[in-house]
Amino acid sequence: MWSGPTEVAEAVARLRAGGLVAFPTETVYGLGADALNAAAVRRVFDVKGRPSTNPLIVHVTGPEMARTVAAEWPREAEQLAAAFWPGPLTLVLPRRRVVPDEVTGGGSTVAVRCPDHRLTLDLLEAFGGPLVGPSANPSGRISPTTAAHVREAFTPEQVYVLDGGPCTGGIESTVVKLGDPVRVLREGLITPEAIASVLGRMPERGSSSATHTLESPGQLASHYAPVTSTLLVDVSEVASRLAEVPRGVVLSHRPVDVSPPHRLLPMPTDARAYASALYAAMREADRLGADCILIVRPEAAGTPEERSVWNAVVDRLTRAATPGS
Repeated sequence: MWSGPTEVAEAVARLRAGGLVAFPTETVYGLGADALNAAAVRRVFDVKGRPSTNPLIVHVTGPEMARTVAAEWPREAEQLAAAFWPGPLTLVLPRRRVVPDEVTGGGSTVAVRCPDHRLTLDLLEAFGGPLVGPSANPSGRISPTTAAHVREAFTPEQVYVLDGGPCTGGIESTVVKLGDPVRVLREGLITPEAIASVLGRMPERGSSSATHTLESPGQLASHYAPVTSTLLVDVSEVASRLAEVPRGVVLSHRPVDVSPPHRLLPMPTDARAYASALYAAMREADRLGADCILIVRPEAAGTPEERSVWNAVVDRLTRAATPGS
């Protein structure tokens, strides 16, 4: 059952006291703290075990609140916010001095977005200010898409959890740095093609930073990872890889022969449905206690929009299968 006004009031009290609150969004659950309270933000990093150099996204109710943390609000920001907010699009803009260094990883920009979830918008409105909200999970591990996932990771004393049901999008927001050129720093469900339809030009991909400062979250090589050893493989490799281990779990959107003691977890063939199901499926695979998880690599097929969503999915899978988490 969804949390209601009583739980929102408790969450606001926790936030004003410098505490942490997990909240739902359309992408994943976020670990919230007062974005303008440096001590509260440091608590987010401590609880997650997150590197202090990895910046956080600031969640807002809309452009008006975004302007309290962004020093500039160019025409492109207005256009993209009008088209995609509330929604899974994060905008990276020059920061105001009021934003603590802890939020930005010491960088000169701040990442802001307006989440598309009524419960969290109610929370933001009741709190009356911006909240940081990285994924509510230990750093580097699988992002949570239900309140139960958050409760598995943190105690009630560490984190107060608002339950808004399962997340529908399933992967983190698209991150766009505004400027000349506009750049997609992290791919997601808002595709470069959709952004181009609003701005009239295709954004470039990848960071332009010449320093070691991360411009946005989601840029670490190893991320979103199960505890179980995970490999991203072609469908032709599945049989030989399974022969190497006593028990494996296979996530596949394509037909593949998997016999006991191994286990097959079928995945959707539609890109957006796959994204929505991905993290829950990875968590289920982890719970099965196998020796390894094999994920059949999706192909970027279909329309340009569909290919971009598949690219975002493969980005998450590649980071999940990279050693180091």
